[in-house]
Amino acid sequence: MATKILSNANNLQVLYEDNHIIAINKRPGDIVQGDKTGDIPLSEVVKEYIKIKYNKPGNVYLGVAHRLDRPTSGIVVFARTSKALTRLNKLFAEKEAKKTYWAIVKNKPEKEEGSLTHWLKRNTKQNKSYANKKEVTDSKKAILDYRILKKLDNFYLLEIDLKTGRHHQIRSQLTFIGCPIKGDLKYGFNRSNKDGSIHLHARKLSFIHPVKKEAITILAPPPNDPVWNASC
Repeated sequence: MATKILSNANNLQVLYEDNHIIAINKRPGDIVQGDKTGDIPLSEVVKEYIKIKYNKPGNVYLGVAHRLDRPTSGIVVFARTSKALTRLNKLFAEKEAKKTYWAIVKNKPEKEEGSLTHWLKRNTKQNKSYANKKEVTDSKKAILDYRILKKLDNFYLLEIDLKTGRHHQIRSQLTFIGCPIKGDLKYGFNRSNKDGSIHLHARKLSFIHPVKKEAITILAPPPNDPVWNASC
């Protein structure tokens, strides 16, 4: 991801912020939480942003409630208090947050819109999930709804509503129907994107605020590149 400008405290795209939660528009290439690469995760960048903005001494609390794949862009919500984290964890676990994604694919789905149900089996060594039509050993049911939003010159823009939250669910299910996401070599697209990203974007997140109990909808603009720009 050397060609990509990753997030730092000075260039964060903050979408929503209050005393309890903060929502960031994640750039492709950012990791949400630390991993074996040792790269600075987005969670630490957000802590630094809060520390600087609010002149906070000492350590800054930040809870990770959910994640996005590293090559994916879009909305990530963090908790600024332990109370908010507990409630966000419950909200995501009980599927009370509505997640909408945008994906750009080369091939047109057979139907303009539809629902996909598969059984996903995860291969941890490959860090990959395989979709199956029927239940197999150690598989988990995966459901999403999709519709074609726009026909581009060489691609199609799909809008996807997740009904379950499985490992690499959208990537695996779209590949199963012959529509791998642009740039996603792991799931069958024929060419990578130069910056290592894939054209999958967490576009919208709707939920009840964990503390204020108000309905919130957060929208994230997609990355600035020619294909995404043509889709908007």
